[in-house]
Formats: sequence, structure tokens, C-alpha cells
Amino acid sequence: MSDRKYILVVEDERDLAELLRYNLNVGGYDAEVARDGRQALEMVGARRPDLIVLDIMIPIYDGISVAEQLRADDATKQIPIVMLTAKASDTDQVAGLKAGADDYLTKPFSVPVLLARIEAVLRRSTGRDGPSTLLSLGGVDVDTERHEVRADDDPVRLTLTEFRLLATLMASPGRVLTRQSLISRAIGPGITVTERTIDVHIAAIRKKLGDAGAMIKTVRGVGYRMTEIGGGE
Repeated sequence: MSDRKYILVVEDERDLAELLRYNLNVGGYDAEVARDGRQALEMVGARRPDLIVLDIMIPIYDGISVAEQLRADDATKQIPIVMLTAKASDTDQVAGLKAGADDYLTKPFSVPVLLARIEAVLRRSTGRDGPSTLLSLGGVDVDTERHEVRADDDPVRLTLTEFRLLATLMASPGRVLTRQSLISRAIGPGITVTERTIDVHIAAIRKKLGDAGAMIKTVRGVGYRMTEIGGGE
């Protein structure tokens, strides 16, 4: 069995798909291509990828639908997703992030930039935050080794990026963390992520935590902090 990470590229533009597949293979990955959303889901079912490069505008099931279906399935919910789109508006970026994308690139993009993003996301997904660690605050429990989150004993499904952001906040209870600090700690240095992206991820975390989401406070003009006391911002 190969030790190469398996990347599934979901892209209907044949030339771009083959360009990405070729460069990923040369870059040390085992890459395959799906041409539409249905084929992508079938291929994921047959062989679980280590990461998916997912275009939004694909036939049958679009990228948003594919991401949502993957995130709804316990067997595939943790697969990192790097989303591609020809649309650069905030609305499209927000939609991709809400669907569960861990990173986002707008076409046209350079292949070296995509490869750097893929490497960074894979590094985050396979890295450990130390020995088995349980973070607990106000009914929210985060196991950083098992990559599990529970709120009032109910399991919470988070994307990789959402998980790391929540763990970062919980590791510094009551402390205000700037958006740039959250980007550096949870996503990593050298990765270009807008502050708006962090806001979208935080909003998603709050929603998924239910009532416990009120523990994440916005410190206007600065960033976020997480306290055990619920209530308004």
C-alpha cells in the first residue's frame, strides 16, 4: 500500500482537472479526478480520500451539495475540503465555508498556491495538539486527540478548521484572541485567510454548539473570547 496521500480532484473542466492531477502526482500525492458530483460521491465511497479539491460549479450535484452530503455522513465528515470557484463574491465564499470547506481558492489561481494550501490543510488534519487532551468549558468538551466535540453530551460535527478554532478558544478561556491570532494558531502561518473567513467560521461554530454557542463572545474591533458564562455579546 502506498504511503502517498490520496487526493480526489472534483473538476469538470478537463484541461484544468488533468493539470491538477498531473501536478499533484508529481508533487508526491496519489491523485484521481471526478467529473461531476455524483461520480465524486461514488469515488469517495469506494476509497476515502485524505483531501478533496472540490469545484463549486460541477454537473449533477454542485460542490456545495457534495460538501453538505460529505459533512452529514459520519464516515466522511472529517475529510478536508479545499473548494474552488470562478466566483469571487463574499456570498459565494460564505456559502462554501458554511457547507464545510476548510479552505477556499478563487479561479484563476496558481498551481503552487493550491499545492501550498493542500499541504497546509493536510498538515493541520494529521497534526496532533499533544497527548490526549480534553478541554472542557461550560458543558462543551473537546478531545483534541480523538477530534471529538460534545455540547451537553450531544456530539457536535465540526469541520477541521472549525474544530481547531474552537479548541484554540477553549485553550485560553476568558482571553481575547484577535482574528489574526486565531488565523495563526488555528490555521497556521503563511496562509492567506481573511478576517471575514474567521467570522464565518465562528458563526458556524456558534450555531452548531446551540445554546453553548453564546459562550463565544465578540470583542468588537478586536476578535473573540470564550467564557463559561453564557448570554449576549
